[in-house]
Amino acid sequence: MQPNHPAPGGLWLPLVTPFRDGRLDEASLRRLVRHYGKEPIDGLILAATTGEGLTLDDEETARLVDITAEELALARRRLPVFLGLSGSDTRKLVKARERTAIWPIDGYLIACPYYTRPSQEGMIRHFSALAESAARPIMIYNIPYRTGVNLGNEAMLELARHPNIIGVKDCSADMAQSFELLRHKPRHFAVLTGEDALLHPMLTQGAEGGIVASAHIETRAFAAVGDLLRAGDHAGALTAWHAICDLPRLLFAEPSPAPIKHWLWRAGLIDSPEVRLPMTPVSNGLATRIERDMQRRPSRDANPPGPAVPQRSYSG
Repeated sequence: MQPNHPAPGGLWLPLVTPFRDGRLDEASLRRLVRHYGKEPIDGLILAATTGEGLTLDDEETARLVDITAEELALARRRLPVFLGLSGSDTRKLVKARERTAIWPIDGYLIACPYYTRPSQEGMIRHFSALAESAARPIMIYNIPYRTGVNLGNEAMLELARHPNIIGVKDCSADMAQSFELLRHKPRHFAVLTGEDALLHPMLTQGAEGGIVASAHIETRAFAAVGDLLRAGDHAGALTAWHAICDLPRLLFAEPSPAPIKHWLWRAGLIDSPEVRLPMTPVSNGLATRIERDMQRRPSRDANPPGPAVPQRSYSG
């Protein structure tokens, strides 16, 4: 079947959701969107894992989407925005998709059903039901170490035939599975790695891009890895990767997104490092490590200079 939408590619950012005193911090959110709207990213993911989407109520999620759309419009940046959805009841997710049909978003990132551990056939039917009659495209989020179930390549390739399913955020944690998927997937179906530490090897094997939480930090350096590979400069890409490959290890040393939020808070991009339970702030030891790493890196996280960058690869 012919796809209804273009495939995503490049560097996508799963944006953190800033909180302060238990509420959505709208001022910090606007500052974040303005900041990353000037960076060389190819799309934003809202209210997914890094965005603590499971802790947001419907009103907060709607406000998160509206503010992001407002700030991008003010910046005149045409940047695709996908909304994170997850759940184990197909009917509820269909209703959630319908409820958000008029929201200013370009698509959905939908995780495999968690806890219930459905069969491969069950997941095929689940995602097919979500994709039917959808006005906006869907990316599958395969992350078995969170959901308890792995969407195998046979099922993935069957779903890739659906015109409204345009790609996968691949966190299978199985390099053999990932590389096999890259070998056999159709051209219109995009594989974006969600494993920050595997960005470079996945790109060299043919992945279209990555959804990279660590790219909140050193955004341009992460984007440069893909840009250099696409330009055929493999040595330059490897050098660029070596300069940042330790960041994912640091930023995932404790449960995400607390380390990322601590860095952004210390950089002045958000007003509080607050996370919502059951997430907790970083330990004193990790805070010290983060602040030490900040000191040795160029000070370019807050208030970056220069004009807004143009749209890079995806047009929805």
